[in-house]
Amino acid sequence: MMNENTIQINNPVLSVRNLSVAYDQNVAVKNVSVDFKKNAITAIMGPSGCGKSTLLRAFNRMHELYENIHTTGEIILNGTDIMKLPPIRVRRHMGMVFQRPNPFPTMSIYDNVIAGYKLNGIRLKHSEKDEIVERSLTDVALWDEVKDALFKKGTFLSGGQQQRLCIARALAFNPEVILLDEPTSALDPIATAKIEELLVELKKQYSIIMVTHNMSQAARISDFSLFMYLGEMVEYDKTKVMFTTPKDKRTEAYLTGKFG
Repeated sequence: MMNENTIQINNPVLSVRNLSVAYDQNVAVKNVSVDFKKNAITAIMGPSGCGKSTLLRAFNRMHELYENIHTTGEIILNGTDIMKLPPIRVRRHMGMVFQRPNPFPTMSIYDNVIAGYKLNGIRLKHSEKDEIVERSLTDVALWDEVKDALFKKGTFLSGGQQQRLCIARALAFNPEVILLDEPTSALDPIATAKIEELLVELKKQYSIIMVTHNMSQAARISDFSLFMYLGEMVEYDKTKVMFTTPKDKRTEAYLTGKFG
């Protein structure tokens, strides 16, 4: 059941139905139903502790790493209910990027990009690895900066470069959806601007769902915005519409700085 403050999306890349996530007895996400548009950036916003990151991590089944977290509902990716697939398969289709840049510290830049293949036990020819590494680093505008240092550890890179490397690692499997959990909150304004430009470019090939605390960031780069409060989806609309004429008083209060 979609609530009345929800826009309808035709042919969505991802459809969520009656999704709830509980930590032991505490319900952190309550009965969310929403469709996400292909080749668009959707921002998930809301005050701290409202369930944004919990919702995002449910999409690639991360909660199943913890015994005390229980997820119910349907998550349909391009017509397939991913709740019925092995989690490791789901994560090939849904790349995840976290708040703080986290390249694997003992691995070279090259090995970081193809780490997912190694972790999945997928053997590749050397030429295939080279192709994936170059494509992924080119997609995040990092290839020209690191092509002569591919076998150095990724930790020598700046914070913004490390985050682009993490996005390249997520792109290596050529996923349908990229999930980003506040990807610029640990970066300076210049690195943040580069990541934002990158995401706008990447939506031509991928569908992007991004948690952000930064309302001006959502206004700058997202096509759609979803506002959450106390675990519930309050409102979902085109970003320009939500920021100019929010339908719910709680959305308006958040966007005007009255709370959160």
